[in-house]
Amino acid sequence: MTTITLPAYAKLNLTLDILGRRADGYHDLCMVMQSISLHDDVTVTLTDADSIVCRCGMLPGDDSNLAVKAAKAFFTETGIVPRGLLIDIEKRIPMQAGMAGGSTDAAAVMHALRALLAPELTTQKLEAIGAQVGSDVPYCVRGGTVLAERRGEKLTTLNAAPRFRVVVCKPDFSISTPVLFNHSDSVALLDHPDTDGMLHAIEERDVLGISARVFNVFEQVLTDEQTEVFDIKDQLITLGASATAMTGSGSAVFGLFTESGQAQLAFHNLRQHYQQTYLAEFI
Repeated sequence: MTTITLPAYAKLNLTLDILGRRADGYHDLCMVMQSISLHDDVTVTLTDADSIVCRCGMLPGDDSNLAVKAAKAFFTETGIVPRGLLIDIEKRIPMQAGMAGGSTDAAAVMHALRALLAPELTTQKLEAIGAQVGSDVPYCVRGGTVLAERRGEKLTTLNAAPRFRVVVCKPDFSISTPVLFNHSDSVALLDHPDTDGMLHAIEERDVLGISARVFNVFEQVLTDEQTEVFDIKDQLITLGASATAMTGSGSAVFGLFTESGQAQLAFHNLRQHYQQTYLAEFI
């Protein structure tokens, strides 16, 4: 086998809390993460060339692309002699949305290289390699319903959450993650997610309890130019969502639905105004 295609699933933050700034400049986080069915397709092919080529639409194919960075880290950390690679990425996950689009592509590349070259490699080792590539990559290697702590590399797999339907809507603007973290450092974050309550609700498969505890602290530091996030949240609630939040550092907003028909209606309604609107479900 010289080629493999894998799905690279998007993630949502059911909760996101900032515990403080670290001495190294990063932040300690506490997040409940969830994979959804919206995904990119990542194809990795072994070639006879001596380089790594990444084709990903308008995105750069150099080391600034996490998929390329992940491939190089894989060879370095495993000691496997580097091979020529062709990486093709069919993008569906919106970019700069807080859904780990680049990180999940990187994770898929590492999964593909393990399948092609080192099937004995453990998932734990892949996650450790991923931590060198990006903070969300270890979670994307694992996927599912997970508590992520520290920078995001300390992972605890949880029981699978109930299979909510999801409508994701990304407004036309993006939000700078470093700028948002800087804003969070300069103000008092008055509200925080009930992480323990969320963990208990997931353990009990309590749909109402999960919905009641969806929360992202970053929403408290959005600027006046970014208040469209709240407009989308209001629309989702009006259309029947049991919970809404911005995911990650945004700007994508999601709504959780227990009824498929309501999710379909909300998707079609929002799609009329926002081209980057997606219908998915928990996986």
